Amino acid sequence: MQATETLSQGLKREYQVVLPAGELAEKLDAQIASMKDKVQIKGFRPGKVPVGHLKRVYGKSIMGDVVQEAVNAAQQKILDDNKLRLAGAPKFNFPEDRGEMEKVLEANGDLTFSVAFEILPTIEVGTFDDVEIESLVAEVPESDIEDSIKRLVERNRPYNAREEGAGAEKDDKLTIDFVGKIGDEAFEGGAAQGVDLVLGSGQFIPGFEDQLVGAKVGDDVKVTVTFPADYSAENLAGKEAVFDVKVTAVAAPGEQAVDDEFAKGFGFESAEKLREGVADRIKGDYAKASRDKLKRALLDALDKKYSFDLPQELVEQEFQGIWNQAMAQQRSTGKTFEDEGTTEEAQRADYRRIAERRVRLGLVVAEVGDSAGVQVTEDEVTRGIVEQARAFPGQEKMLWDYYQKNPQALAQIRAPIFEDKVIDHILAKAKVTEKTVSKEELFKPLDDEQA
Repeated sequence: MQATETLSQGLKREYQVVLPAGELAEKLDAQIASMKDKVQIKGFRPGKVPVGHLKRVYGKSIMGDVVQEAVNAAQQKILDDNKLRLAGAPKFNFPEDRGEMEKVLEANGDLTFSVAFEILPTIEVGTFDDVEIESLVAEVPESDIEDSIKRLVERNRPYNAREEGAGAEKDDKLTIDFVGKIGDEAFEGGAAQGVDLVLGSGQFIPGFEDQLVGAKVGDDVKVTVTFPADYSAENLAGKEAVFDVKVTAVAAPGEQAVDDEFAKGFGFESAEKLREGVADRIKGDYAKASRDKLKRALLDALDKKYSFDLPQELVEQEFQGIWNQAMAQQRSTGKTFEDEGTTEEAQRADYRRIAERRVRLGLVVAEVGDSAGVQVTEDEVTRGIVEQARAFPGQEKMLWDYYQKNPQALAQIRAPIFEDKVIDHILAKAKVTEKTVSKEELFKPLDDEQA
């Protein structure tokens, strides 16, 4: 095999490769010899089929496999000899002349082709003692714990039927049947029976619950509301609807003490343990928000620290994923670029910058992880699958089988674990200072599009 570099520009490489006919013929003969004792052809005893006859019968089909194997081997040799790491699939350019390819398949001609690569950049990881970031933390106020317990009480409060003829009041629970119409036409999803609704809960469209205050058991109430302009169902957004509501029950809220008996309903042995459990959960939410902010700050710092050529094929793949998601969102909401105060050109440019950032950070994280010997254990992957399974109670075995049979899905479990371990490795070497902030600042939403 002869390989000659014909292009070396940035991360692009191209080689012209010549596979001599003699080498291909040798490989063909080896393949024929290996099948001589196995093949059965009518008129010949096993193992006695002449090689020449085998070549005439199977030569071209076997040579096709020989050529494919030789091309793959040539590609790997180029990568190994030049210490190149592929960023995407190689692009081959074979002779278009049919006669030339026929000669190759008959082992009478050299195969000359070109192969183009886009390679991964060389990244000098360096040290991280120049990375300075702040870790935002906030104290958990007692009011958060009290409010959380209060919500538990509200969701589990007992209700007692009001006296016959009593009108519903705010915080009462009504049981209703309803049919919604726009004009004279009932709309899909606008009817239900036996629905429990706590007045003032904000469960229904704004204005709906207010019009049921004072309603009694057996009342038929016409409720007129206007769907919000940004309502998720485009066919209903901004439209006026009339609901024919039948009230079948009215119940007043009862008192609910936060005692040991109440706590046992949530798996705690006492009210004190319930409070501790609620506090731990809230502290976990605060810790997660702090971690998310710290991770974003570190990724921002790494984005500024590293600059290198990016494989455009990876950037384009990432961009297309972002763009397709954005277009699907537009279709579901019915909004246009103009509605969002931008243009398609400006949005494409923004999304391409996001794609470039993601690719850059992905390459940095991978390089740091490799150089530091970061590994994801099977136990960690198993815990990741278990965590996913919690969202699908009763389907744990099906989910487990799915991940075991789909390496790509399993890689999606492994990737974030690997990333978090690399982040921890870098944080241990960077300069991290703690900064106490308000709850509002800690929980201020991140820009999810960035990374």
